[in-house]
Amino acid sequence: MEEFQFSQGKNLRCGYTTGSCATAAAKAAATMLLGGTRVDCVHIDTPKGIGLNLEPLEVEMCTDYVSCAIRKDSGDDPDDTHGILVYARVEKAAGEGVEICGGVGVGVVTKPGLACPVGSPAINPTPRKMIISEVTKVMQEYNYKAGLRVTISMPEGVEIAKKTFNPRLGILGGLSVLGTSGIVEPMSEKALVETMYVEMNAQKAKGTKDLLVFFGNYGEDFTRDIMQLDLDKAVTCSNFVGELLDYAVFCGFETLLLIGHSGKLVKLSQGVMNTHSKYADCRTELMALQAMFHGASPDVGKEIYKCLTTDEVTKVLKREGLFEVVIQEVVDRIDYYMQHRVHGKIKTGALMFSNVYGILGQTKEAESLVKLHIKGE
Repeated sequence: MEEFQFSQGKNLRCGYTTGSCATAAAKAAATMLLGGTRVDCVHIDTPKGIGLNLEPLEVEMCTDYVSCAIRKDSGDDPDDTHGILVYARVEKAAGEGVEICGGVGVGVVTKPGLACPVGSPAINPTPRKMIISEVTKVMQEYNYKAGLRVTISMPEGVEIAKKTFNPRLGILGGLSVLGTSGIVEPMSEKALVETMYVEMNAQKAKGTKDLLVFFGNYGEDFTRDIMQLDLDKAVTCSNFVGELLDYAVFCGFETLLLIGHSGKLVKLSQGVMNTHSKYADCRTELMALQAMFHGASPDVGKEIYKCLTTDEVTKVLKREGLFEVVIQEVVDRIDYYMQHRVHGKIKTGALMFSNVYGILGQTKEAESLVKLHIKGE
């Protein structure tokens, strides 16, 4: 697979996620188990629409199971998982369908509020769907009607996980199997900012005055599928809100509407203009403080502070009858910091959503800015 992202005269090579590796390994192992012969290449489809042809390694074929691995490739911006082997062991099982288990180096979820249930392996929803889809294709090809058990492991993940936030989040013993698109796009900050500028320049060149912005895939999916807005004037800012706002002023856009998941957007209410977790994480601190300002007990404040995600915070706030007032304080502060950054030179708005609770709140100009992006308007 050779997929590139062009930025300011440079071609940056994309890679593929641990979720894609697990999927390819599972499909290859299932094919060898049910077909009885070794395969040298396996094809999978990714949610991004890019097909991957990957080589199974470390193949072990036995009567009762087959195991193989795919080597992770993170492209031109390698992360800690670049080059590790992601294994899948596939064996016949009672019942029907595909059962997915976690092996060595795949973390176990021990706290609520994450994408996977407590007690389950940290294999996120999209990789699970990918594995089930591709393995099911193999079962149908060989007319296999019983069940298959797929165990994913990443032995090197045991040590790598110690350098991540996983233990703090309650994911113990290894890494998470991740990926919403199946493809790793280069995450060089300079490259990402330059790419955002290119997108904004393209919008300026075609006469766009009203800009629609997402942090990434979650925002785009929510805006298109739930809000059903026109994405023709949209760009992606990744974590770089400060650079986004500065360049929007420079380009002369008249309005800017930022639609983002609460996990990102809440940080902006503290003036954090780069929302990557390595720079700052003030989500639960701010919301705990605002809850106590509006009557929450210290115990409730501590409960909010210890929440792992903003969805968990929202659950507590709704239980305590404090959701509306706290969210209003949050979006008011977001509005303040956005306008402070652009010095009032353009009209800005922000809409905050949750995949669980839908739209959580919006700044005072957001409703009018949303109307600028309704399809057909």
